[in-house]
Amino acid sequence: MLDWTDRFYRRFARELSTQTWLYTEMVNTGAILHGDPMRHLRFDAAEHPVALQLGGSEPADLARCAKITENWGYDEVNLNVGCPSERVQSGSFGACLMLEPKLVADCVKAMKDACQIDVTIKHRIGIDKVEEYAFVRDFVGEVAQAGCQTFIVHARNAILKGLSPKENREIPPLKYDYVYQLKRDFPELEIIINGGINTIEQSLSHLEHVDGVMVGREAYHNPWILTEVDAAIYGQPQREQTRLGAMANLRPFVESELSAGTPLRFIARHILGLYQGQYGARQWRRMLSDATLLKNADWRLIEQALNQIEQSLALRESPYSES
Repeated sequence: MLDWTDRFYRRFARELSTQTWLYTEMVNTGAILHGDPMRHLRFDAAEHPVALQLGGSEPADLARCAKITENWGYDEVNLNVGCPSERVQSGSFGACLMLEPKLVADCVKAMKDACQIDVTIKHRIGIDKVEEYAFVRDFVGEVAQAGCQTFIVHARNAILKGLSPKENREIPPLKYDYVYQLKRDFPELEIIINGGINTIEQSLSHLEHVDGVMVGREAYHNPWILTEVDAAIYGQPQREQTRLGAMANLRPFVESELSAGTPLRFIARHILGLYQGQYGARQWRRMLSDATLLKNADWRLIEQALNQIEQSLALRESPYSES
């Protein structure tokens, strides 16, 4: 979710669900240790519970970053060994690390020794043409011995050469049964399933076999799905929510960011899916992605887009709208 689940998207998502765990985009250890920590680590207190996802392969560096993550107030630090992009591979981290389970275990142990918050892993079920279930079983077994208790499993192989990151999310077949088997083989571990999950109904079905569900791109492109989570998954009372209400609640955050110098486009691009599947969705996206309109824009542009949709809906529902 690089460049997607930044702090602006996460703050928006929190308006839709109070219970869902939010994960940052993957951050390279070098960006934290030698770059701009404020840029990569800053988050709003409303985001809790929130996890920082790290990319790296040096145990000492990951340990330092895990401690920094804890000091910043995150609830969890997650090591990504599932990203298949060539850019990540060139840094010797991401999915290619699954071929070195001993190194991953050393990384996890170093991170756990350095902090008190949960250290978790996100990974795939296999690499390239390695299709046997035994591969992911043995990987999980070795890393669990280092103290990791939570495994977020993308139920596809990672193809390290020949497929783009997008193709890696679509072409390798989903093998949910591998993830279910992991839970049967390691009942003491928390096993969370990921990959191709687009509805609450699918999530509930998976929860009959595993402990949790991670939803990625569907929650970004169709964020309103998050409004179903608190009641359906966490057993909370169903809240009465509207898109207008969600944006009204988000307004103080947006105006605070604008006052601090954040361009509206940084925030607007993450709310384009708010009306996904609804009447007016195209108009909403068009207004909030127009570079000319966004230049020097403030909250009034969002308000104008909301008003236009509401006016269009009123006309559409009018008994005289067909005349």
